[in-house]
Amino acid sequence: MDGLENFEASLSDDRRYRLLVDAITDYAIYMLDPTGKVTSWNPGARRFKGYEAAEIIGQSFARFYSQADQEAGVPQRALATAASTGRFESEGWRIRKDGARFWAHVVIDAIRDPAGKVIGFAKITRDLTERKIAQESLKRSEEQFRLLIQGVTDYAIYMLDSGGLVSSWNAGAERIKGYLPEEIIGEHFSAFYTEHDRAAGEPQAALATATAAGRFEKEGWRVRKDGSRFWAHVVIDAIRDEAGTVIGFAKITRDITERRDAQRALDQARQALLQSQKLDAIGQLTGGVAHDFNNLLMAVMGSLELLRKRLPEDPKAVALLENAVHGAQRGAALTQRMLAFARKQDLKLEGVDLAALVGGMTGLLERSLGPDIELTCRFPDGLPPALTDANQLETVLLNLVVNARDAMPDGGRITIKASEEALGPASEVGLPAGAYVRLAVTDTGTGMDEDTLARAAEPFYTTKGVGKGTGLGLPMVYGLAEQSGGRLVLNSRPGHGTQVELWLRRADSLAAPAPAEPPPAADSAPSRPLVVLAVDDDGLVLMNTAAMLEDLGHRAIAVSSGFEALQVLGEHAVDLVITDHAMPHMTGLQLAEEIRARRPDLPIVLATGYAELPPGVGEDVPRLAKPYSQAQLARMLRNLAPPRGRGPA
Repeated sequence: MDGLENFEASLSDDRRYRLLVDAITDYAIYMLDPTGKVTSWNPGARRFKGYEAAEIIGQSFARFYSQADQEAGVPQRALATAASTGRFESEGWRIRKDGARFWAHVVIDAIRDPAGKVIGFAKITRDLTERKIAQESLKRSEEQFRLLIQGVTDYAIYMLDSGGLVSSWNAGAERIKGYLPEEIIGEHFSAFYTEHDRAAGEPQAALATATAAGRFEKEGWRVRKDGSRFWAHVVIDAIRDEAGTVIGFAKITRDITERRDAQRALDQARQALLQSQKLDAIGQLTGGVAHDFNNLLMAVMGSLELLRKRLPEDPKAVALLENAVHGAQRGAALTQRMLAFARKQDLKLEGVDLAALVGGMTGLLERSLGPDIELTCRFPDGLPPALTDANQLETVLLNLVVNARDAMPDGGRITIKASEEALGPASEVGLPAGAYVRLAVTDTGTGMDEDTLARAAEPFYTTKGVGKGTGLGLPMVYGLAEQSGGRLVLNSRPGHGTQVELWLRRADSLAAPAPAEPPPAADSAPSRPLVVLAVDDDGLVLMNTAAMLEDLGHRAIAVSSGFEALQVLGEHAVDLVITDHAMPHMTGLQLAEEIRARRPDLPIVLATGYAELPPGVGEDVPRLAKPYSQAQLARMLRNLAPPRGRGPA
């Protein structure tokens, strides 16, 4: 009987571990035969590699490697190492089914029969793409890099029975929590919680959530054997038998103490920035601020572009340079949003597919919400396009979703839906009769009372704490709706959540896809060198513009005022003038008028950082929006350069 009981216990252990493997969706755990062909496939592997079991079982695991790695024999070396030493572990780029790359941490263990012969391999893969991105961003600082390296740890993976008693314990759990298997197996997992959390019933609530929803995920303080605390990211998955009965739980814990500290520092910096932005908005959120910022970005982006041409082929230097370019581009995008809020930028009204727009930003919205809030999108088939500005609508949606999140501190549900509406002459919405598309964002949050609801769309009015809001979100939504010919409608009651409706006119057709900007061609410059007069009162921009012109093979004459420009025109032969608009004493338009009075045929380009000109003024002067690239400058010169043979007047 003892042998039979041992055999049954062994089967039970095997069954438990199989259930554990199948319950884990954040890891790819699968088996290979001795030649590297896949023989098993768990849900985690299917989730982030994209292959169904029927598609991959029997195929070589080498297809997860890049073509370069396959040609270099990396998969074969991995199996050879695992076969010779018993284990292979590394990090590197891997390929999903759809061709996308992800940064993976891979462990391969050799499986041997009683005679010691390798009969296969066990393979575990983790997706560490986000950690890889974080590593790249923190390389600028040696101290930050040191903290990052210290924060990389293994995972604690262990099992609980249905009552919460620890039933298995891996080496990662021993390293992170300090307990030996014989010290903790059979004990309740609440030993890892603080006394305060135990008194509040946190361990029991975690198991109850995992039982009801199938999964529990949270961050919080946990306690090691020595009494020290660490900030942990915890995932608990319910394990069920064939009948659906919960027979235990799979638990994964990560020590992210250092990441939390870094995040708190980042959050503090972000909150300080938000408060500064609010004070600046109250004092002066004007086009002049954006103009100066665009000038700075112009100098940064232009200089980086020229520097990229002069750098040697050093991958690390190129990566850092590209990172700086991307940061400057994000700054330019931020400036455009500020200008849109300040209503110094015209809306580009066009037919927008709301379902496609929301679908394209669902990932961003979900990352902004966190695990405690459910996001649902409902769009009927055949929904007509709405007349609006797609870029501004994306900003509005993100703002509304974040507002809804802040109104649900304990979690909840956000629903984004749209419908086609036909309004009669006497509609309650207050819009003219016609066809509309109604886009609604609904939450299950705390809601607003009548007084708050009445003031919600007022500029700078906010119910959030200091530094947590500028009070410009709903006014921006209101402005977009009104400028699009629609209406903002708010419905809310305390304890019953809030619904924000954006009524937009129905468009006759979808906007045509924007043509891709052609890459800079080898003949992007005019066929002959030009003498270009560059005028800008900002020395950084002026130097940058002159450098880009000279790099294109032209001669640049740089001056810092309109008066100097007129003097140069009287003394030099000039083919083309490029001038800033917002300059003291004489604006760019005033300079253009003076030049045309003297030389009507001389091409003039107005470089401006925002829509600072009154409607209808200066529309006949070609404009180059700051910050512009060298390729954009080259195209403008090519389009405006005097024909060959026609010299300056």
